[in-house]
Amino acid sequence: MASLKIKFRASSIKGERGVLFFQITHKRVVRQILTGHKVFAEEWNKRSDTLIIDPRGNRQHILEDARRDITLGIKRLRGIIAEFESSGLDYTSEDIVSEYQNRIARLSLLKTMSENISHLELIGKRRTSETYASTLKSFLKFLGKGDICMDMIDSQLMLQYEAYLKEREVSMNTVSFYMRILRAVYNRAVDENTIEQRSPFKHVYTGVERTVKRAISARDIRAIKEYDLTGNPAIELARDLFMFSFYTRGMSFIDMAYLRKSNLKNGILTYRRKKTGQQLFIKWEKCMQEITDKYSNPAGYLLPIIKDPATDDRVQYLNALSYTNKKLKIIASLVGLPIPLTMYVARHSWASIAKKNNIPISVISEGMGHDSESTTQIYLASLDTSDIDKANHLILKLL
Repeated sequence: MASLKIKFRASSIKGERGVLFFQITHKRVVRQILTGHKVFAEEWNKRSDTLIIDPRGNRQHILEDARRDITLGIKRLRGIIAEFESSGLDYTSEDIVSEYQNRIARLSLLKTMSENISHLELIGKRRTSETYASTLKSFLKFLGKGDICMDMIDSQLMLQYEAYLKEREVSMNTVSFYMRILRAVYNRAVDENTIEQRSPFKHVYTGVERTVKRAISARDIRAIKEYDLTGNPAIELARDLFMFSFYTRGMSFIDMAYLRKSNLKNGILTYRRKKTGQQLFIKWEKCMQEITDKYSNPAGYLLPIIKDPATDDRVQYLNALSYTNKKLKIIASLVGLPIPLTMYVARHSWASIAKKNNIPISVISEGMGHDSESTTQIYLASLDTSDIDKANHLILKLL
């Protein structure tokens, strides 16, 4: 039967860290597998082949992580050796190494999430793919290394990640957002029998916290609309895009970006929400026409957001959103708003103003295109779009 040991090879340079590796011996043939961890000579016990961890030292957590990884690696290798032995087939030490590397590849979080990201992009869910990429980037930064096997994800590690995010003053909703994406990837691996379920997300936050108020009053909206921005075309465009969103019941910036002139027919603006796929119909109002009349777009879009057919439209949309939000902060300062101004404020404000004017929650929910993302949509019946158009017309009259 093959033998397995953990070994330390000191660095040839004095004072530098040496490497830890697994040594597999079978039929007198020796093979080695690097653990990916490096330690100083004084941190290794030659007699017992174990790590020496000083609880008062500044490398305690690093060494504890190394010990945990090595323990798991030994468990994996012993399992592989036991499988080869029970099969009754002849095998070599090289076979053990090869099977170990194949399993590590299948367990790779980086590989798994990268495949998920590529798949999401392939089926057109670019926004979701970006959220997966953002989560992966954050988690790898926390780990401080290039990858991790999914069977190394346990409750302790996730609690450490949560503490890491809190120390950096990340909002609890963002903490939950990252955790839920990692949990989805983890659970998918469990379903595929790649790893066993250890419920590592049981004790971390995965809920939804009420966000800070992002709505402004009808008076504030009117002040933005009427502020003289003559001579400041870039800021004026940002203001017009903000107002267009408000006029169209808080249309999201991405949906505005992809509106084509063909979406407007017979006084009705028709589009599908990128986020949910829900189709919405909006009665075209004079205030909307005044904005589109100001800007020409040879690319065929209704608004000057995506303008260059030769450049990736997603890149243009993201750049325009960032640029617009920067200009809106200037407008907030000019008008003296109580909160930072972003494109999302237009959407939040439309709903808030509608509610203050006694428009039913059901009408507000339907008008904003809420789907499963909104708890109100659970019990709402479908409404005639004329009710929503009347509600929007009432709000616009307040300005």
